[in-house]
Amino acid sequence: MQLNIKATNLELTPELKEYVQKKMDMLDKYLGKLKIISAHFEAIKTTNHHLKGEIYCAEANLAVNGDLLRVQKTEKNLFKAIDKVKDHLEVVIKKYKDKKKKSIKSIKSINSV
Repeated sequence: MQLNIKATNLELTPELKEYVQKKMDMLDKYLGKLKIISAHFEAIKTTNHHLKGEIYCAEANLAVNGDLLRVQKTEKNLFKAIDKVKDHLEVVIKKYKDKKKKSIKSIKSINSV
């Protein structure tokens, strides 16, 4: 998957970039034949938050077949936030695929009547 990675208020180190790429590549098996138009990932260090200390936000946006799949998670540890985004994105992709399968089945059943 061709992934655009951006870091806001923190340095995008090669280790961070590699970690994000590895986690997002794990999603390829769930994507299957879905056509990814664009994939964006952003890691953000935010201080204006109701929690104290360093707070990190990870966000992923996948443009798939004209639809946008978006997940955002906030954690005190950047790598935990990235892991949670990957895990939630798996669920979102599965739901999206199931929804598409159901709509195709309903169209086929309407056409066969």
